[in-house]
Amino acid sequence: MSGSQAGEARFLKRRVKGCTLDVHPTEKALVVQYEVEATVVRAQGGPVIGERKECQKIIRLKSLNANTNTLSLARKVVEECRLIHPSKVHEVDQLLFYLQNRQQSNGEAEKSRVSPRDLPSCAGVELGEEANINRVDEYVELLYEDVQEKIRGAALILQLAQNPDNLEELLQNETALGALARVLREDWKQSLDLAATVVCIFFCFSSFSQFHGLVTHFKMGALSMSILEHELRRYDSWQDELEKKRKADILETPGTLKREHDKSFRKYQSLLAKQEQLLRVCLGLLLNLAEDTRTELKMRNKNIVHMLVKLLERQDQDLLLVVVCFLKKLSIFLENKNDMVELSAVQKLSRLVPGQHEDLLSTTLRLLLNLSFDTELRGQMVRAGLVPKLSSLLADEAQRQLSMRVLYHISMDDPSKAAFADTDCLPQLMRMVSESGEEKMDVELISLCINLAADESNARVICQGDGLQLLMKRALKLKDVLVMKMIRNLSQHGGDTKSLFLDHVGDLAARISESEPEEFAMECLGTLANLTLPDLDWELVLKEYNLVPYLKQRLKPGSAEDDLVLEVVIMIGTVSLDDSCAAMLAKSGIIPALIELLNARQEDDEFVCQIVYVFYQMVFHEATREVIVKDTQAPAYLIDLMHDSNAAIRRVCDNTLDIIAEHDEVWGKKIQNEKFRWYNGQWLDMVEHRQTDEAGEHFLRGPDGEPFCGNGAELFYTADGVLSGDASPDFYSDFQAGEPARNGFPARTASDPTSRSSSTPPRGQCFVLPLVRVLFSASERQAPGDPGEPPDREVSRHEDPAVA
Repeated sequence: MSGSQAGEARFLKRRVKGCTLDVHPTEKALVVQYEVEATVVRAQGGPVIGERKECQKIIRLKSLNANTNTLSLARKVVEECRLIHPSKVHEVDQLLFYLQNRQQSNGEAEKSRVSPRDLPSCAGVELGEEANINRVDEYVELLYEDVQEKIRGAALILQLAQNPDNLEELLQNETALGALARVLREDWKQSLDLAATVVCIFFCFSSFSQFHGLVTHFKMGALSMSILEHELRRYDSWQDELEKKRKADILETPGTLKREHDKSFRKYQSLLAKQEQLLRVCLGLLLNLAEDTRTELKMRNKNIVHMLVKLLERQDQDLLLVVVCFLKKLSIFLENKNDMVELSAVQKLSRLVPGQHEDLLSTTLRLLLNLSFDTELRGQMVRAGLVPKLSSLLADEAQRQLSMRVLYHISMDDPSKAAFADTDCLPQLMRMVSESGEEKMDVELISLCINLAADESNARVICQGDGLQLLMKRALKLKDVLVMKMIRNLSQHGGDTKSLFLDHVGDLAARISESEPEEFAMECLGTLANLTLPDLDWELVLKEYNLVPYLKQRLKPGSAEDDLVLEVVIMIGTVSLDDSCAAMLAKSGIIPALIELLNARQEDDEFVCQIVYVFYQMVFHEATREVIVKDTQAPAYLIDLMHDSNAAIRRVCDNTLDIIAEHDEVWGKKIQNEKFRWYNGQWLDMVEHRQTDEAGEHFLRGPDGEPFCGNGAELFYTADGVLSGDASPDFYSDFQAGEPARNGFPARTASDPTSRSSSTPPRGQCFVLPLVRVLFSASERQAPGDPGEPPDREVSRHEDPAVA
């Protein structure tokens, strides 16, 4: 360059071009890509040198969460970052919205929380010098001196190991690593500081999977387990010693012993801090090595779970964080989970909730979530008082999702649902439902609400004020099936809760039509079917909303999904409580449709039970009794189901047949004959398979020890009732000849439609029954429950596949 050019004034001109925006792949941050063009120009204006460089700026958005107003945040970002032109506000808003709704994978979420690799270095050893990688041999020499020099040498090597760039070079120095392993094996009991420092060096290696072979080679895992076991025993001895001194202070007068106790307690606190530091790095090393399931199994065989649960009693939060992390990893295996059940780990974890340490609290909730898949552990959580504690965390946005998932699992158990009524959980859940507006609710939120609505005490809390009105408004406006499922669970409870639905019957009935989504119509139908209210005029509802054709159409096999058809049958049973509605349904031809459905679904106990219950309601009313008995074959089907294996079906059949037998003599005779035939067959089967020994002879005696045959009066059960007194020989001869005796019963013919050949006894066999069955009249019999209540049904329960 010439002298004239050197003296010439020059200027640097900088220009930013090509700004593009994108989201960070893992963090909640925006990435700004731009190009900087730098040009050196002369004073006269001509360019001399030009250079371009691509640059990147990351804008981290710590305040971004599910409730953030993305547009406002976008304007703030554009205002503070000069690289982004104001015209890109809407683009920034879209990127922020994507970040707001992006779900982290499990691995990323775990990494963002806590990792044992982030444990701070060993405390308690302070050096006034800085380590140099070129002086490693000098530091190794110190490991052959006294304990203090060994601590100094190990601390200097630890400084180097904390820098990942030095690990490869340290790996090549087998002498240094061998000396460290030897010092730890020989001297770890002499000094807690020395043991913690050396273990921390190997912990740095264990933070990288490629160095696990090195750590295993020097048997650091087995040695760490030995250290853990020894230190736990030492802690127990410290506790015993302190307790003895405390008792001595109580018995003796204050003075010297008091001062000695205070001195011992201060020494104990100092040793405890060093011990917990050692335990922390040992557990961190073991947790890193547990990436290999075979290594983890060896730890389990050495009772690592018992040690960890015992450490939950400690107060140091950094140590607790590693312990809970380790337990969370172990909890996914059945054997480890069973150990935690036996050791009452949940009881010890409950004191950590809630807490001020965010990472510890979050990790504890994740462990509780893993454990909450077990029924017994869920019961322990309730008994440990975790329901109100977890409910209080719903207000904490950072912990809301985890706590809600644990509460959801607890709510799956019916005995645990009532524990929510006395907490602030339900008001908070209803507030969240209200604040969600027309947006889609979180699956965890509505799933928890559905389960809790199945409990009567919870239902009263939910329906307080305008709770039910809020839910109905949302469900009907958005056609929200899950909210409707929650309302359906609320409708099953009696008392004041059920009476609140009177104002919404019309809205629900209007949604039962062909035009509505089938799943939503099914929930509305199920809700109406639960409303067994005496003040409800079902005849008016059926006529005003023209529901009878809809119900009849859905009874045809294959016309709809089985769940919807079943709800239609239950609805018919509910409206049949009203005699005028029962008559309307009978005239519409629904009874033959029910019989056809019964034939098609005879293997499904739920269908059979609900259809039989409809018949029970029909025969209860005089207006429809004749239709059932005279115009249909329903009684014959009921006789066939009288001895069904399902107890609920048998109970409803018995009650229905008792009413029919009382009001129709012909069917009454058939029913009585069938019952006689069945009991007689049961008796004969029992006698044929019973040996004639003392036990059999004893069985044929009455409660007073007298035999049923031979002495005293005998009881004979016939189709016409009970015969008392001595039977004459003519009775036996007539019976054996197959002829009807004077006070006996007629022989059954093959043409009898209600006969059962499988249970018919051979002709000529005598039957003597010690049991007498009496048929009560309709006014005397005891129904299984309120005639107006349908058979027991399973409560709707929402299962979330993503959570479960």
